[in-house]
Amino acid sequence: MIFAGIYATKYKNDCLIMNSDGEVLFNAFTIFNNKESFDELYQKIKSCSTDLSKIKVGLETIGY
Repeated sequence: MIFAGIYATKYKNDCLIMNSDGEVLFNAFTIFNNKESFDELYQKIKSCSTDLSKIKVGLETIGY
């Protein structure tokens, strides 16, 4: 299983991608709230597994 954690704020989102063994596949990185950044996130997630059903994404917001 692959896990993508996203800490969302109004202007940017901090992300980390790891597997179920706790191995970090992509160290923490920042994406912004635009299509190009979300395309970058999608490509990173997609590169981790050919079976997209094995990928879980969690999102947490801080409320502003």
